Amino acid sequence: MNVKRTFGTILTILGIIGLIYAGWGFVNHNVGNRELIVVGIIGLIFFMSGIGLVKNTKDVA
Repeated sequence: MNVKRTFGTILTILGIIGLIYAGWGFVNHNVGNRELIVVGIIGLIFFMSGIGLVKNTKDVA
């Protein structure tokens, strides 16, 4: 079990959820703009760091 790869997957999923929530809020105009910008930036950071962890972690058996 590779902890880095698992943590990267979790970060990627959280980032995707944050980006979807921000996009949904922008389309529906029901949440404040500042909140959506913050959620979008945090989601992007989580997504990029998760992808980086999964991509750069070597598989060792």
